[in-house]
Amino acid sequence: MNKHRVCVAPMMQYTDLHDRFFLRLISKNIFLYTEMISTGSIIFGNCLYQFDFNKEEHPVAVQLGGSNPNHLSECSKIAEDYGYDEVNLNVGCPSERVQKGKFGACLMLEPNLVAECVTKMSQAVSIPITVKCRLGIDNNNEYEFLENFINIVKVTGIKTFVIHARNGILKGLSPRQNRNIPPLKYDYVYRLKRDNPDLNIIINGGIKNLDESINHLKYVDGVMIGRASYDNPFMLSNVDEVIYKTQTVKKDKLEILNEYIDYILVMEKKGYDLSRMLKHLFGLSKGDKNAKLFRKRVHEIMLAGNLKDNRNKLIELIN
Repeated sequence: MNKHRVCVAPMMQYTDLHDRFFLRLISKNIFLYTEMISTGSIIFGNCLYQFDFNKEEHPVAVQLGGSNPNHLSECSKIAEDYGYDEVNLNVGCPSERVQKGKFGACLMLEPNLVAECVTKMSQAVSIPITVKCRLGIDNNNEYEFLENFINIVKVTGIKTFVIHARNGILKGLSPRQNRNIPPLKYDYVYRLKRDNPDLNIIINGGIKNLDESINHLKYVDGVMIGRASYDNPFMLSNVDEVIYKTQTVKKDKLEILNEYIDYILVMEKKGYDLSRMLKHLFGLSKGDKNAKLFRKRVHEIMLAGNLKDNRNKLIELIN
């Protein structure tokens, strides 16, 4: 079974090590990704804490942002030494800050540089290197633009491409708008898979639930779910059985909540921020009769800064 059948997208300010631990309580098989880590923060800022993760998170990949082949190579080696299962190169983020660093989505205009980066990364590690990109940039709307990019990069030998099925607009749209306004063209990603049966093609963008995921899997090798998996994480509870065809002990929301609270209390003693860990719980009650009250209670505990004494107040609100 392809390990990338269902992935949770790398999301800044969301998919930190706490959220990834939380998601792993829900599914044993989904493939997890870190937030994007810029090579500059590692090489020049020595912010190695960004690589921290829990052993329970496997399989988990680190996503790097950068365009200097040597820096990407060095950071890939660090990621491998930390124990990650994969290194993913971000060629899809359209934010102005990322553009100023000359990486992210703007790299789609420089496929030969991306190929050089990927080659250096691959030479530095034994774990897989993968690429996450867009369909195209700005007015490069034709399939041939994507095809040309993939043809140049795949010569390096990498096999897995995650395709956000929208163009990236470098000027005039915020990152949030770039996730919604450019039209989705799933057919381009399907065609890419047909044209490259030897590649592992993962589709990303606008996927809201398991039913949509199952439909996409008729045409591509895997799906990557973003905001929907954060807003309603429990929807991933059927992934192991339905998509990975594995028999796992499915936990209900109460079990997940209790295990995550235990985790938070341990990590809080290690100095991690309580509010940052608690915010990942907001979506757990999605669809429940007490959902609104549950979210309110989580927020109150964040403000109070005391989870231990308020634990039961949360538990009583989970269906």
